[in-house]
Amino acid sequence: MADNNKNNMDRRSFLGTLGSAGLAAAALTSFPWMTSCTPKAASEVRGEKTRIGIIGPGSRGQLHITQLLQMPEAEIVALCDIYEPNLQAAAAICPGSKLYRDYREPLDDKDVDSVVITVPLFRHYEIAKAAFAAGKNVFCEKAMCYTIDECYDLYKTGVASGKIFFVGQQRLFDPKYLKAFEIIKSGELGPIVNVRNYWFRNGDWRRPCEPEYERHINWRLYREYSRGLMTELACHQIQNGTWALGMYPEKVMGSGSTIFWKDGREVFDNVAVIYTFPNGINMTFESVISNKHFGMGEYILCNKGTVDLTRSRLYYENPAPKSGMRQLLGEIENNIFTNSAFAGTSFVAETGSEDKGVSIMPEGLRSDGTFEIMQAFCRAAITGVQPPKILEEAYYASVYAILGDEALLQEKTLTLDDKYKI
Repeated sequence: MADNNKNNMDRRSFLGTLGSAGLAAAALTSFPWMTSCTPKAASEVRGEKTRIGIIGPGSRGQLHITQLLQMPEAEIVALCDIYEPNLQAAAAICPGSKLYRDYREPLDDKDVDSVVITVPLFRHYEIAKAAFAAGKNVFCEKAMCYTIDECYDLYKTGVASGKIFFVGQQRLFDPKYLKAFEIIKSGELGPIVNVRNYWFRNGDWRRPCEPEYERHINWRLYREYSRGLMTELACHQIQNGTWALGMYPEKVMGSGSTIFWKDGREVFDNVAVIYTFPNGINMTFESVISNKHFGMGEYILCNKGTVDLTRSRLYYENPAPKSGMRQLLGEIENNIFTNSAFAGTSFVAETGSEDKGVSIMPEGLRSDGTFEIMQAFCRAAITGVQPPKILEEAYYASVYAILGDEALLQEKTLTLDDKYKI
């Protein structure tokens, strides 16, 4: 119960925390989709609800259900899944909802205003497009679609429908990222010189299931259904460079292979990709799922400092010096007095900074933006007002993730065709 109370406190104080960090007013200018999180937005929808159907309530869908049940703006009225164990598990969390086994049924249900689509990637386009045709508001998990053509068509369809359209890029609402990018954009750290992203795990990415459901449950491992690490992981991190630089990559190149999990999967188990922006700055994404030592990292490197986005810490290139006595004690403690240091060497290895950095957000803030983006969707569904830029940000994150995967498959340097630029 204590953890639940802590989470609720974090959410209630979301903008308050930003305000205490000096960001609230700036956030609404720099990140205009945040208007959905203001007290004014909450008051505009007080007492109203959007009636939601969850299509594909697997693990991610069930997380959304548990959070939607805490939101006064939401009422879950329908659940739909072709996999019975997931449908029944979701029904246990949300009793009283109608149960469907064909996605067209909740779309035909007049009691459903909005749908949350958490099905495998290859079905996003088909279901979301049908949802717009049925007059529903759509929250679709990332990536937007399986192909760039699908993303472009679905973007145009969503805009033309006049309905609300969100894609699950929750970092757009994560207070750590909002504060970090405000610092970066202030110019305090000097110009950006590099963006570095990585996501390392150690596991086969498989879920246990009956043999007949292998491709249904483990769809991420098969090319027919999945773009692998690029759409499942990189899609979040690619957004870091576009946020920080205020522009989109000019080209992408990279390499991918399967080096460890040789179990019949059709997607790579390790990738390394470089995105180059028009100003020459590079952004990297690496992922290995057979070694987790480095975990996840997202860094914006500036001339005067580095921002660690995942840990919400700032490292200055020239931190304030220690006192003479503290420095001497540190040198003795670390035993760095050596003959080579005094005599000089022909080559000295470059070592990383040992600066511990400073926190850029209050300790203990636990929100990652997942709750906030869903609540923003619900409020937008009630008011009928699409928050500015949120769809465009998600579109480009999806498109460049897919383009990166194509570069790996084709073993070529690729650029985004102008016809897909919005």
